[in-house]
Amino acid sequence: MKRSSGARLCATAAVGALSLVLITGCSDDGSKKDSKGSSKGSDSSSSASSAPAAKALTAAELEKLLLAQGEVKGYKVDAGDDTLPKSKSEVKTDKPACDPLAWATAGLAPGETAANASNSVAEDKVSGATAQPEDLADAFDIDMTFVGLSSYEGDGAEKAMKALSDGVTACSAGYGLATGGENSKVTKVVSEKGSGLGDESVAFSEDVDMDGEGSATFHTDVVRKGNTIATFYTVNFASLGSGKAADIPAAVVQAQVAKLK
Repeated sequence: MKRSSGARLCATAAVGALSLVLITGCSDDGSKKDSKGSSKGSDSSSSASSAPAAKALTAAELEKLLLAQGEVKGYKVDAGDDTLPKSKSEVKTDKPACDPLAWATAGLAPGETAANASNSVAEDKVSGATAQPEDLADAFDIDMTFVGLSSYEGDGAEKAMKALSDGVTACSAGYGLATGGENSKVTKVVSEKGSGLGDESVAFSEDVDMDGEGSATFHTDVVRKGNTIATFYTVNFASLGSGKAADIPAAVVQAQVAKLK
């Protein structure tokens, strides 16, 4: 069903807890790919037992590892400070087991660490300096990927990945989510095949109730490389409620994971 620009804005606010671009002032105007949440390296405790204890990177060091402008052809990078929550206290669920899933979609650390950095990577559809979107709807017709990096001491990264994998199972029937004053209802969580990059990956999709205007599906991919975790979550605001989910761009995941130590 084709909806007006105003309706799209309202829909964006309705799923603001997941899209994390909290648009206010609205007027009136996926399938399961793989039964395993982790694509590889699920027995992380045994592999880490013989290795020296990992030391977490600082937030400043993680900032330097985030993708920068010009590192992924066809995409533009933004700091994302205005679109992502600053702390986990801003993202709440009604089931503790679902917290890591909500944090991952918010560009926050899915595990217990204070070392976190994030930005956003969007399609660069402008082919020339004079190109302009035809209307507000066209301006929102861009796939935007929220990228989060977090680092952990010891086996904290492995524990975070296990919590994510466990959460996908525990939250399969959905959960309540609130952030920035907006409430949402995740109606279903489904495990998906991860990117297979790094030492371990967990991927899942979430169906979100669009406040009476149907549902929307969102994909999240989480990759661990050593004691650093990268989270990827992609949304296209123009397609909200259309039944079409934005895929996480492989080029962005590959480029970001390649920068991790």
